[in-house]
Amino acid sequence: MPTLPAEIDQERRQVRVAFGEAMPPRTAQWRPGLGCASLPIGASPEAGAHVPALAPDFDIAAFDSRPWPMGDGRGRIGATAGTSGLQLLASSVIAQDQYGGRSSAVLVVHRGRIAAEGYGRGHDLHTTQRTWSVAKSLAGTLIGHAVQRGLIRTDAPADLAAWRSPGDPRAAISVDQLMRMASGLTSDTAGNRTDDLYMGGTAVTDRSPRWPLLHPPGTRFRYANNDTLLATMALMERLPTEERLGFPIAFFRRIGMTRTIAETDWQGNFILSSQVWTSARDLARLGLLYLNDGIWQSERLLPEGWRNHVTRPSGPQPEGEFGYGATFWLMSRSEGVPADAFAAFGNRGQYLVIVPSRDLVIVRRGYDTSAERFDVAAFTAAVVAALE
Repeated sequence: MPTLPAEIDQERRQVRVAFGEAMPPRTAQWRPGLGCASLPIGASPEAGAHVPALAPDFDIAAFDSRPWPMGDGRGRIGATAGTSGLQLLASSVIAQDQYGGRSSAVLVVHRGRIAAEGYGRGHDLHTTQRTWSVAKSLAGTLIGHAVQRGLIRTDAPADLAAWRSPGDPRAAISVDQLMRMASGLTSDTAGNRTDDLYMGGTAVTDRSPRWPLLHPPGTRFRYANNDTLLATMALMERLPTEERLGFPIAFFRRIGMTRTIAETDWQGNFILSSQVWTSARDLARLGLLYLNDGIWQSERLLPEGWRNHVTRPSGPQPEGEFGYGATFWLMSRSEGVPADAFAAFGNRGQYLVIVPSRDLVIVRRGYDTSAERFDVAAFTAAVVAALE
């Protein structure tokens, strides 16, 4: 990909990549508040005008001037008393001295205050990076907000329009089973790679509902992008039509996540398995929402007990160091980490760790490779030890 010629069209807000004479070009269309959407392979540049979009209506500077956590108006929040060790830990991560990987940002929030913060070269408090699978936890949060509003139930069948033909056994799959990676649906590969959706211009509604059952729902853990995409489809099908395109960004703004952009496919379906861009501070705000059990500045945005719901390992469990709840990973098996710690994990070293018993949020962003990975459990244990 880095060697392919790219043509940037500022007027159309497009990037077009040529693959030589043997393959049609690929085009990405940018839109305010929604980021980029991959057009179908071979689509003309004019097709970008038909991709669903939002009208620009957001003064980000007005949000930035607000005090933390709604904004960043007071600048960097100084370390609280007794947390200088945390800043040293954060600095060591950025310097790549410990814990592995290639870090771009690290942030520690203790008792609601930013206790340590650091950024790699070319990054700052407003730099956004792709979340990769941290987006799955964002999807679970948006579902929780819809549950709070009475729009959806997680214990009910997903009831997707694509599965309503008489006799379709997939109609029995619940939203909760999708959130727990326990749908029982076939996956073509581990993780259920969705490159054709991320980069090939296919649509969520065309690709995700087509997989057949392999196991009875709720009996096997199989980490799959499609389970999250299907849970998100169930949510969007229940939203009023006029809300669907703006639902994620409206929620993000409620908690000050002004640098968070959820991208869609070219038909306007959100790709909440991976295609979200956000900053370290925005992820910390999400962590604060969970520390407060879904209450943000006296307003309940998630159902009471939603944190317990997403961290309860009630479904089939994966092998390995970490367990799984509902769109969140569980860190109760990690040495030196409190048993109630849970996290959002994303490829290439994207981490949001939440430890309610310590009133603690840890964010680490990175550009890791398969050969060099960040040890999130060891770093979390070190932060907890520094606090104690």
